[in-house]
Amino acid sequence: MSKTSRRTFISSGAALAVSAALPRIANAQAPITMRISSSMSADQNAAHYLWYERFAANLQKAVGDKVKLAYFPDSQLGKEADIVQQVKVGSIDMMITGSSIWATVAQEFGMLDLGYVFDSYPHCFKALDGGVGDKLSKILNDKTGCTVLGWAAHFGPRSVYTKKPVKNLADLKGVKLRVLPAPAFIETFKIMGAIPTPIPINELYTALQTGVVDGFEHDTASTLQYKFAEITKNCWLTEHLFSPMIAVIGKRGMDKVPADLRAAFMKAAQDATVYERGIGAQKGAAATDELKKMGVAFSPMAKAERDQVRKEMEAKVWAAFVKDNPSTQELFNAINAARS
Repeated sequence: MSKTSRRTFISSGAALAVSAALPRIANAQAPITMRISSSMSADQNAAHYLWYERFAANLQKAVGDKVKLAYFPDSQLGKEADIVQQVKVGSIDMMITGSSIWATVAQEFGMLDLGYVFDSYPHCFKALDGGVGDKLSKILNDKTGCTVLGWAAHFGPRSVYTKKPVKNLADLKGVKLRVLPAPAFIETFKIMGAIPTPIPINELYTALQTGVVDGFEHDTASTLQYKFAEITKNCWLTEHLFSPMIAVIGKRGMDKVPADLRAAFMKAAQDATVYERGIGAQKGAAATDELKKMGVAFSPMAKAERDQVRKEMEAKVWAAFVKDNPSTQELFNAINAARS
């Protein structure tokens, strides 16, 4: 081979090597895009959006445009039960939702929606941050490959709203109360003496108007949003449920995040969770104040009655849950130990 042809060959080979490497370099530098689903609206009155907004801002500050987020509110990508499956298989990257829907793939998560498990959101987060959250996250990861990015809050606990005043268990006896169509909710209010009546939320206003039900159970922000206070002017502060809101990422979604960005990604989620917990408490208090201005009377539940119902729940509903899900016994124990 002549010197000229040898130089030409080497030069051509080097060019080919560089050319072959270019797509790999380009791919390494290309930003990743993640699709995030929510059933709530994209505004400041939605707990999901407050978490997402802070998470997106944190991530932009930390990694710039290396990770791009596409947010789909108002169930644009489908029903929550379907989204769970899509996050699991990776066709959707992330989901912000209540914890209860994940019980469809990890039954242990259902414990968080049993009545009177938590006394307050501070109690809830003390237990979750103290190890319960990590153990539930591991259960979910082992079963689905999905990861909980944060345990946040809804806008206040769920309580009982009625047309006629209810201030104790005796007053609640025989009251037709709209509840979520879930066994845990139905059993909770059977124990409390009400007649639990599952009705879709979009049919509740008419059901209250026509007397199909005498009341319902929900949080203050939702009561305000759906205008139920136009009909129901009494709230008995049972505060029977402090369920967490969670952000979950699927395995394929997590695998998209480059190793050198993983720490910043997780920190952005953690900071968003702490922020949203504080805002959630403020939003719940503001909604309560607004309902009071609309003439809703709030009556606290007596501690003695609360303790009574919780003991019945523990003996009947929680015990049955543990029988079906033995690994949750230590979690219930930890939650009880975290009570102030």
